[in-house]
Amino acid sequence: MKKSRVLFLCTGNSCRSQMAEGIVNDRLGDRWEAFSAGSCPAGYVHALTNQVLSEIGIEHHGRSKSVAEFFGQPFDLVVTLCDDSEEECPIWLGLGMKLHCPFPDPGKTPGGEAENLRLFAW
Repeated sequence: MKKSRVLFLCTGNSCRSQMAEGIVNDRLGDRWEAFSAGSCPAGYVHALTNQVLSEIGIEHHGRSKSVAEFFGQPFDLVVTLCDDSEEECPIWLGLGMKLHCPFPDPGKTPGGEAENLRLFAW
């Protein structure tokens, strides 16, 4: 059975899209193959991203990637996760159904560690 391919896009590819990639590959990996990327990659995966995934039993070894790495590749679904203005959110001009599902960027929270962890885990 051929797996469907999904690409999760956000700006930095350090939090939201990494979590989505990890969850889909772990929980739906028999039917879906997930990837993630950002329009302005942060160059790292936020430490709380891996901590929160680990707490729900997911071992994720992602890296912050540019959307340019995926140009020309076919996807069944492309999901943008930015809650910023449309100018900040990456666009996908390739193949695949597009869905916008905005989430606040937990990596940009000015609070302390407890507040940041709460935002990562919701």
